[in-house]
Amino acid sequence: MKKLNYLLVTLAMTTMCMSCGEESGKPKGVDRANLDETVAPSHDFYQYACGGWIKNNPLQPQYSRFGQFDLMAENNKEQLKELIQGLAKKENEQGSVAQKVNDLYLQGLDSVRLNEEGAAPLKADLEKINSTAKGDLMNVVAWMHSEGIASPFFNEGVDADLMNSNENALYFMEAGRGLGERDYYLENDSNSVKIRNAYVDFMKKLFALSGYDAARAEEATANVMKIETALAKVAMNREEQRNIAGQYNPRTYAQLKKDYPNIGWEVLMESLGLKNVENVILGQPRSFAEVNKLLGELNEQEMKDYLSACYIRSAASYLSDEYVDAKFELFGKTMSGKKEQEPRWKRALSVPNGLLGMAVGQLYVEKYFAGESKMKMLMLVDNLKASLAEHIKNLTWMTEETKKNAIAKLNKFKVKIGYPDTWKDYSAIDVNKDDYYWSNIKKAMKWHAEDNLAKYGKPVDKEEWLMTPQTVNAYYNPTSNEICFPAGILQAPYFDVNADDASNYGAIGVVIGHEMTHGFDDQGRQFDKDGNMIDWWTAEDAKKFNELTDVLVAQFDSIEVAEGVNANGRYTLGENIADQGGLRVAYTAFKRTAQGISEELIDGFTSDQRFYLAYANVWAANITEQEILLRTKTDVHSLGKWRVNATLRNIDTFFEAFGVKEGDAMYRPEEERVIIW
Repeated sequence: MKKLNYLLVTLAMTTMCMSCGEESGKPKGVDRANLDETVAPSHDFYQYACGGWIKNNPLQPQYSRFGQFDLMAENNKEQLKELIQGLAKKENEQGSVAQKVNDLYLQGLDSVRLNEEGAAPLKADLEKINSTAKGDLMNVVAWMHSEGIASPFFNEGVDADLMNSNENALYFMEAGRGLGERDYYLENDSNSVKIRNAYVDFMKKLFALSGYDAARAEEATANVMKIETALAKVAMNREEQRNIAGQYNPRTYAQLKKDYPNIGWEVLMESLGLKNVENVILGQPRSFAEVNKLLGELNEQEMKDYLSACYIRSAASYLSDEYVDAKFELFGKTMSGKKEQEPRWKRALSVPNGLLGMAVGQLYVEKYFAGESKMKMLMLVDNLKASLAEHIKNLTWMTEETKKNAIAKLNKFKVKIGYPDTWKDYSAIDVNKDDYYWSNIKKAMKWHAEDNLAKYGKPVDKEEWLMTPQTVNAYYNPTSNEICFPAGILQAPYFDVNADDASNYGAIGVVIGHEMTHGFDDQGRQFDKDGNMIDWWTAEDAKKFNELTDVLVAQFDSIEVAEGVNANGRYTLGENIADQGGLRVAYTAFKRTAQGISEELIDGFTSDQRFYLAYANVWAANITEQEILLRTKTDVHSLGKWRVNATLRNIDTFFEAFGVKEGDAMYRPEEERVIIW
């Protein structure tokens, strides 16, 4: 299901020394090796702050981009590898979490067995798809959805009702495209054409590996492209995806059956185990109109080829090397610019870490999470909340009535740090090492699908976590008005209880402020203190907010990220607002600390300079050109360089810290600057 919560998606980041070591009795805050001092900070601050790290950390073949968040994630993988390998040294009772995690990991490592099995794990299910009569193919669609295997034509899931955040609702959303992004099917620029052609080759290869002769593989691929291109033509573009209200379209069950009669709703609901459904939320009505049309027009072979493609694509990562290599050729090399696959142990690790994530997280927390980190984080959060409240109260463009509601929402923020109080129970997932690897994965997928759908008609569990503790990330969820910081992000060098305050506030402090500000970005502001999509703004304030955000959109629209390709300021607006708001709020909080007001130099830099260097270092990265083009189309975050340079050009305290003046490349005239929060 398309998630409705705001996730801080990890982008390439970099190392900043935030260790607890001391030099001459002073905490170390800046590693000069990260800098490129041949460039003036007033000319290109990103290059000045990060150029040394970029030069000293050339991109390795298995990555399309790499920075600090990636480095932390890699460190976590090493820790998890140690944990899971430790399970193999014990006698694990059948049915225990340890047995399931260990067996899934070992199956993923067993290349000999996987290569010997080839397409055998797919045989029975592909026969089921291709032996079904045309009139019964909706049963196959329903089966694939209910098993969690794939999402042909559309997707569904249970999540909080946007208008009544205490109750769960059933959502139906557009889906069904193997390439995901609609533009790859529709646009004719050289990159889109290259990717589209590579996708055709990929699908032909998958069909061939699964037993199709060359002529049938070509015919089947053509049928897939026909259907997926039709779905792409009616899909929402990136700007439309920012309109949450436009994706909230309540329908009665009777309306669904009347408006889209070719979709076998009764068969689908029965297969999903949903009874007494009266209302649903439709995300994109025009997509469902097209699905209804396709289901009425497609012939039997077209349907079977499309469903087979959805199935094979879903399984490809868990089969023989030939399947895995074909997938990497498209998504790794062509789309992202990677030169090599990750080592097998990392790929094997990702399976239990995903499908049994909370169980793995429990092991991770017990061994690696320090309790004092939670205490320090709570202090930081409180300081950031006070700073954001101060910013809201001092806004010149917002009326007192709306300020009052904004403060009420801020005061009701729920904060989750480290790990959940209760853990997921995976006892119903059966993992048997004698079964196919793909069979075990299917059983886990089915459990997750059923676990989600079982929430329908029940109150929302506000204590549930949307990320595992080992995740190096953070999120804000508007329907629960909560911010969450998993244990994975609360570690050095990104966060250190003994580090220089400038480093902590410039890094994790900005992340905290970033997630808080999501509650007031172009989407988050549409939800009230209780997480309901209610307009709590005066018309005057909403107008002024939109005028300010339009300026920010224009600033990012003007950035050329690659030759002939510009950033999309509207698509990235929410994250750009949160970056700027988080930075400004974290700076205010930092200035409340003793170090923040001290004039003492550390490592030759003032406290303000260290703060802004810490922020810039967070986003330093090496990245391939292909990954730049991919993320510009698919990532709601701006590229790291522009999260630094474009954001800082609106902040006067940055100009003061580094002496940026009129005529400098980093300078922006005061009348052109925009401050929202």
